Amino acid sequence: MAKAIRFYEHGGPEVLKVEELEPGRPEPGEAQVRHTAIGLNYIDVYDRTGLYPVELPSGLGREAAGVITALGRRVRGFKVGDRVAYVHSRPGAYCEIRNVPADRLVKVPRGISDEEAAALMLKGLTAHFLLRRTYRVARGEAILVHAAAGGVGLLLCQWAKALGAKVIGVVGSDAKAELARRNGCKHVLVLGREALPAEVRKLTKGEGVAVVYDSVGKDTFTDSLDCLRPLGMMVTYGNASGPPPAVSPLELGRRGSLFLTRPTLFNYIATRQSLDAAARELFAAVKSRAVRVRIGQRYALTDASEAHRDLEARRTTGSTVLIP
Repeated sequence: MAKAIRFYEHGGPEVLKVEELEPGRPEPGEAQVRHTAIGLNYIDVYDRTGLYPVELPSGLGREAAGVITALGRRVRGFKVGDRVAYVHSRPGAYCEIRNVPADRLVKVPRGISDEEAAALMLKGLTAHFLLRRTYRVARGEAILVHAAAGGVGLLLCQWAKALGAKVIGVVGSDAKAELARRNGCKHVLVLGREALPAEVRKLTKGEGVAVVYDSVGKDTFTDSLDCLRPLGMMVTYGNASGPPPAVSPLELGRRGSLFLTRPTLFNYIATRQSLDAAARELFAAVKSRAVRVRIGQRYALTDASEAHRDLEARRTTGSTVLIP
């Protein structure tokens, strides 16, 4: 038997229950992974509250790292004892042991810890597709990153700086502003303190930014559009304050023929080839120290409810991991 976090109804952190489950033998094409670290992400809150509907009862969590303990038939390229990590479209990573489709696993290279790997698979691969595929950031461009002191935000800002971008970060407090400055931001704005579009125009000499990466959603969406230069791209990839409002295509034209996209990681890593290529580039960026993984908080797996409360109250910085 192995401990796992489950929930039977949508709601607050209190709906999360600790249970004992039997993972069973891995099916053909699966590997059994004993987790050593599990990543906490805002998508877990969306699953728990029902913003992203899941079939109940359900597990929770999309990314983890650990060691392979058993293999199902027809698995190639992996062996028992391999250190691996994964991000999965189906929630269920908040547990001690899990059977995972082997085609979703990547091997963790030397020099990267299990905690780093667990924090990288969803957040790091998200930073990768945002910077390298959704909008390919170029040297010298000004970009705007919301939640710059968060798990994805810190990775985005560091990597964008390494690519030569001029990063403007948006955070929720002075303490988070200092953290963002130390992690790639040339300028940092505190949300709600300044009129965001006016400040961004001032910092970019009236031009606006090439791209906005916005994981906040409803509270920042319109201001984000107004921060863009003509032909700029609005990338809305999260809903921490709620889903963004509907927008008429005419508004994009009025603001300078803007581009608007709502990307999802799993479309970018749908094939084995795309997953491997993204993971290689991500791990290389970490090993070269262009990107440093900051583990801001650690909680026991059984304290998942507390971790969710802190995440929603914006008391966390960097990445958070659960330890089985």
